[in-house]
Amino acid sequence: MRVKAQRIHETGGPDVFRFEDVELAAPGPGQALVRQTAIGVNFIDCYHRSGLYAVPLPAIVGSEGAGRVEAIGSGVTEVAAGDRVAYAGYSGAYAEARLIDASKLVKLPDTIDDKTAAASMLKGMTAEYLLRRTYAVQSGDAILVHAAAGGVGQIACQWAKRLGAMVIGTVGSDAKVALAREAGCDHVLVTGRDDIAARAKALTGGAGVRVVYDGVGKDTFAASLDALAPRGMLVSFGQSSGSLPLFDVMTLSKKGGLYLTRPTLGHYTSTRAELLDCAAALFDAIRSGVRVNARQSWPLAEAADAHRALEARRTTGSSLLLP
Repeated sequence: MRVKAQRIHETGGPDVFRFEDVELAAPGPGQALVRQTAIGVNFIDCYHRSGLYAVPLPAIVGSEGAGRVEAIGSGVTEVAAGDRVAYAGYSGAYAEARLIDASKLVKLPDTIDDKTAAASMLKGMTAEYLLRRTYAVQSGDAILVHAAAGGVGQIACQWAKRLGAMVIGTVGSDAKVALAREAGCDHVLVTGRDDIAARAKALTGGAGVRVVYDGVGKDTFAASLDALAPRGMLVSFGQSSGSLPLFDVMTLSKKGGLYLTRPTLGHYTSTRAELLDCAAALFDAIRSGVRVNARQSWPLAEAADAHRALEARRTTGSSLLLP
């Protein structure tokens, strides 16, 4: 069957996207054919498109989506034709339909609609592992979340408040302060204007925060380290502002025996059991009141415009492409 997809034949800016026909084979052993209804847009898609993270070319980028199973290959037991499903972390999403390893799919409960799933699977499962497993946030912990008005940030801040944390969020402009407060931030700082480390220390009575969740990278890395309490943890999970600088590990000792980690979602969903547990925790959080804000969407044909908006930091919350 032939479907429309956004494909890149070379890396570069958003203009490298080509909206073209691609041929899909019948699902092979262990595979499912998913007709997509909504596709999540994430910064990692920009990394793949630009070449920062290398992918074999030609490529269909995008790693998050939701839809309905149309057919399955031999040996598939995880899903059946007709099931509503979603996934995250597996490239090839920018298409009307796709083939995917059935073991990577999660069945959607009736309480989670397709757009919510596509807007939250990657971001929400990222928030789950960050808050519950990389550094397990405890009631009373002071934490710092960069890009608090972004897709991961809004989910993580709401979730952290439900865990009892005191949440300090950062945003890129005054226009995003209200969104971060709506997401549960007790205090909101503006990068480029506020001294993030000094303010974090002041807001914690000089102690510093127990953990910093940093998906921004180059622009925030130094301040993130300086905001930590002794033996605190910096969780670097993205680099939307650019690659991190070269780093002398002795700095961790000099600044108080700090911890530094660079996890990915794949490290926490490497088994089927982990994937299902992670997704179930996300769905429970959404049912309990954590809001998923899909604030902007574009037709699949306009993926380049979505990337321009994302890279210019004109988006808030989650973004979608609609086939």
